[in-house]
Amino acid sequence: MTERSTLLSLSRRRLLITTSVAATALLVATAGFTSAQSADGNGGEITFLIDSLGDTWIPNNSAISSFQGHIWGHVADKLLYVDADGKVSPWIAEKWEQNDTATEFTLHLKSGVTFSDGTALDASAVVANLDIWYAGRKSDGINPIGLFPKTYDHAEAIDAATVKVFFKKPTLGFIPTLGYHGSILISPKTLAQPAAQQADLSKTSGSGPYVVESWKEGDFVKLVKRKDYNWGPAAVGHTGPAYLDTITYKLVSEPSLRVAAVQSGQADVAYNASPQELESLKAEGFTTATPRYLGFVNGWAINTKLAPYNDLKVRQALQAGINRQEIIDTVYTPDWKLATSFIQSNVPGATDQSDLLAYNPEKAEKLLDEAGWVKGADGIRTKNGEPLVLTLHSNPYLATSKSVDELIAQQLGKIGWKVAIRAYDVVTFGQKVKYGGPAVPAYEVTRSFIDAGTVASILTNANNGENWFALDESDKTLNELRDKIASAGSTESRKPLLDGLQKYILDQGYFIPRTQIVQRIYVQSPKLKGEIYNGVAYASYYTATKSE
Repeated sequence: MTERSTLLSLSRRRLLITTSVAATALLVATAGFTSAQSADGNGGEITFLIDSLGDTWIPNNSAISSFQGHIWGHVADKLLYVDADGKVSPWIAEKWEQNDTATEFTLHLKSGVTFSDGTALDASAVVANLDIWYAGRKSDGINPIGLFPKTYDHAEAIDAATVKVFFKKPTLGFIPTLGYHGSILISPKTLAQPAAQQADLSKTSGSGPYVVESWKEGDFVKLVKRKDYNWGPAAVGHTGPAYLDTITYKLVSEPSLRVAAVQSGQADVAYNASPQELESLKAEGFTTATPRYLGFVNGWAINTKLAPYNDLKVRQALQAGINRQEIIDTVYTPDWKLATSFIQSNVPGATDQSDLLAYNPEKAEKLLDEAGWVKGADGIRTKNGEPLVLTLHSNPYLATSKSVDELIAQQLGKIGWKVAIRAYDVVTFGQKVKYGGPAVPAYEVTRSFIDAGTVASILTNANNGENWFALDESDKTLNELRDKIASAGSTESRKPLLDGLQKYILDQGYFIPRTQIVQRIYVQSPKLKGEIYNGVAYASYYTATKSE
């Protein structure tokens, strides 16, 4: 009986795979995309299947998107290049200097660089970009870049190839942040356009190795290489035009269809496959990649204005009540790592705070008892007639988010929580779910950054910070750590302050880590080689080749 059930299961699985391959082949073919190859490894076309293309192409507003960052990484350049280990190296800025107090920086630009509209990428263009990264144009619906230093004062074009940048206070994080995926260089002509025009991707001009040939909202973006490109970052081993002729990003919402298309040769890359598929896909000869980015771990920023999460003991019980090893063992694979802080362990300045993240349900139960939450016959805790509720909004930027939420709901349910899970698509999530929102007790973070010194500035509302924990300026200890980190004049003097910040935030239960994050999962044809993953885990196909 068992053998017959297994055979039936296998037959059904083969049928589903065959159906998926056929459906995806039809989908890709009807869109007019092919998976062209080149015998010598140069030229050729690739199709990258992705689960979303976000909700706006306004550069400042969309560069933060986990999805659109793929396109921006090929259409636009950055002043500096940051690799997967956080190493900073020249790109459009060939060299730089800073004063002793880290309040003034001088950037020396590569000559001969142009945007695709013919405008020179010179000092005045860089100043225009720095200004909008810092301030945005909020009256026109254009936002500042969230992690751009809030201490920015102004920048000046000294001559066509030299920019001097001034800060109100020491800002060690400025140089690394120039390699952040939001810090994309866009033509001043584009930046001057109204938001509605900037949202038209065909009207956006960058200086990158590819330009947009065609696009359709919610469907695809097709890039074609720029033949006069000759200013790639030396760190990737290539500076001239890209090898591949075109890259097409095609929206396919179903993960199994994306993977099936790569298996059948109808596409070259599938984004965000299920982690459990990776081992079998490797065994079949496909390339898989799970790069970690520099940034925050996956976890929750807690809204301290919402009861009962305004209670320290409840937040600490939440911290102790999550079995993080079970998340990795159940939802992920050994490619994923335990969170040891609220920032990734590969970030310079991260310290190991594992003791504060140990699974201890007995401690969690004791803390809730002390806070007055009494477990009823149904296992749910109540206080003053109200149940202990946690509403989670699964983050659509992370394919596994809902699965992790469901597992944590089981873990917390044993302690006495009643957990509700809500899942939205990317657009709706952006509209409904905000840090500190009135119905959002825990905001799930999937956020990269380049330099740990930028972290403290967004945690409160000072200097246009993002006020992650809805604390405003009420926590004097956090404010003091924030200000000392911001004013540190060297990385050495900043290290103990960053350690103190991590200890404090985790002990206060302001941030509840889940796992170190692998947000971007890639499954790739073995015929495609030479891609490079940068410090925020985006795959660049600028150096990639494709062969028979």
